[in-house]
Amino acid sequence: MKSLLRAWRPLAAVASLASVSLAATTARRPDTPRRPAAAPAPAVQRATLALVGGTLIDGHGGAPIPNSVVLVDGTRIVGVGRVGQLAVPSGATVISTEGQYVLPGLWDMHVHVMLVGHANYAHWDRVSPPEWERSIIPAAAKQSVMNGVTSIRDLGGPLEQILAVRDKIERGELVGATIYTSGPFLQHAPYPGTEQFRWGISGPADARAKVKKLADAGVNVIKLIDQDQMTKEEVRAVVDEAHARKLPVVAHAHRPEEVRLGLEVGVDDFEHTGMQASPGYPDDVLRALHERTAQGAKGPLWWTPTIDVLTNYTQRRDDDEYLDDPRWYQYLPPALVADIRQSLRRLDTLQYYRLVPDRGPTLQTKFRQLRQSGARLLIGTDAGVPGNFHGYATAEEMITWVRQYGMDPMETIRAATFWPAMSLGLQDKVGTVSVGKTADIITVRENPLTSIETFRHVQVVVKNGKRVK
Repeated sequence: MKSLLRAWRPLAAVASLASVSLAATTARRPDTPRRPAAAPAPAVQRATLALVGGTLIDGHGGAPIPNSVVLVDGTRIVGVGRVGQLAVPSGATVISTEGQYVLPGLWDMHVHVMLVGHANYAHWDRVSPPEWERSIIPAAAKQSVMNGVTSIRDLGGPLEQILAVRDKIERGELVGATIYTSGPFLQHAPYPGTEQFRWGISGPADARAKVKKLADAGVNVIKLIDQDQMTKEEVRAVVDEAHARKLPVVAHAHRPEEVRLGLEVGVDDFEHTGMQASPGYPDDVLRALHERTAQGAKGPLWWTPTIDVLTNYTQRRDDDEYLDDPRWYQYLPPALVADIRQSLRRLDTLQYYRLVPDRGPTLQTKFRQLRQSGARLLIGTDAGVPGNFHGYATAEEMITWVRQYGMDPMETIRAATFWPAMSLGLQDKVGTVSVGKTADIITVRENPLTSIETFRHVQVVVKNGKRVK
């Protein structure tokens, strides 16, 4: 985590400089002195792809750049400027973005790629393993990228199969979102029949050994669940070993003690709103959150609320057309689609959602408390859980933040682009449309700062420098 903290300290200065440079592109007030025109950007000698003409919202949070030019060479962005100031090298394939808005590819920070919406976990755990690597995980990753979600963070799944698909995507053998994964959940004891993707912890030495095994395999993050059922020494061993290997630790926040214990031992990121039907977070938990977020030297405390799946459950429960949207079953074998559809015929009867209506009235307070706590909120959906599907769930989460919880659209966009990259220590590689970063770029038709719903209909997707949509 030390490298992440070093990157965090100069962030405010970098963001300030970016805002100043972008402000120079906005319209001049009539009563202000005319300034000399900006000098043309340095010529780019070579590019394989050019996105030309649209308004760029680059992810840094500054003013949008109209008439933008984004140049890509191979997998990297090599030029960002404006029409008339940044020339397109000969030989580049030009994508006209006129009338569109250009943005970094979106992230979904909480998905389960071994799940694609089936309502009966016990049944799915029995029948799905042979299809994980062959069809299910590839389909989840492709559904994501085709909806503009170029990066996903998988938080709990089978290690070997997820890594195998991740590597195929990285090698260009499959089209899909880049997968960042925790591999299996770490918990006190796996539920019966889930040992392939849940690993039990028995003592601090075992905790360190399990983290070491995951780190050596190449995971990007460590995931704790039900950590309040583990000893404090076991949880601390997980966190300390992960941090020693520069891996962040993500933990569930369903119950107060999960949060209390997580904050005490240094968990980096909490998931879900939690607390069931309680009207809000306990006072001592809020005090502990405020104490943690006041310690700037530790960097942000991240929190992924996954709020849409709860907020709009009753609407989807009562919508007979919800399962007719073809996006949720694209790229899946017909037999699996039929199985999933059958399992979701009566959402109102599912045990998974039985208590959700009671939680609905409490969500506004909890979301507001998280915002006010100083935690940095991230876009995540819990995609894959019953009736919650990969790809388009991400846009729905963003829309819910803005329309139902009053979040600023620009900060919502950054919670799905810049901040996710920052949380994984990847801010120098991805997360914004900037020179030197990976070319994960999308376009939408309407201005997302006024029409956040436009993310439901992503027009162009460039993934790792190649147009895939």
